[in-house]
Amino acid sequence: MPDPALSQALREAFAAAPTNTVILHTLEIWHPTFSEPIRVVRDHADLTARLEAGAPRGGGQKVTFIALAFDLDLPPVDTAPVPEITVTMDNVGQEIVDALEAAAISQDKIDIIYRPFLSTDLEGPHMDPPITLTLAEVEADTLRVTGRARMLDVGNKAFPSITYTAKRFPGLAR
Repeated sequence: MPDPALSQALREAFAAAPTNTVILHTLEIWHPTFSEPIRVVRDHADLTARLEAGAPRGGGQKVTFIALAFDLDLPPVDTAPVPEITVTMDNVGQEIVDALEAAAISQDKIDIIYRPFLSTDLEGPHMDPPITLTLAEVEADTLRVTGRARMLDVGNKAFPSITYTAKRFPGLAR
């Protein structure tokens, strides 16, 4: 099933694989303990590209993605309850490992945003909206960081999103 979030240019690049156009896969990793997001591109050179206007950090601005070897399989476009992917980053520096270890201690979630760019058009990602995932189960060693990332688990969200506690609703306490 085709993904309606992909731009027409990206669909054509996937289908035709032109030799003059390269799909640049990027990740933005964010946690409240980070001073700046970790932005990486799967390429041999750094990438400067414009983020989408609605980006949570630096919307509409040109930012730099650092070249880093990583692998991910995009979540399938199907009816799976909670799509999940594995992200593997090779040859990570100590800065990234330290940042992820500090984030793992925290109770806040680690967000990952996947944005595909085309080498011929860096004025915005070619997926609207980009895929946002929550990173869990992170393992790091001196050469590799591996984590499992999940999309929003709507099935386990509270509805109507109110948590009934005795402090907030005193009538519940006896």
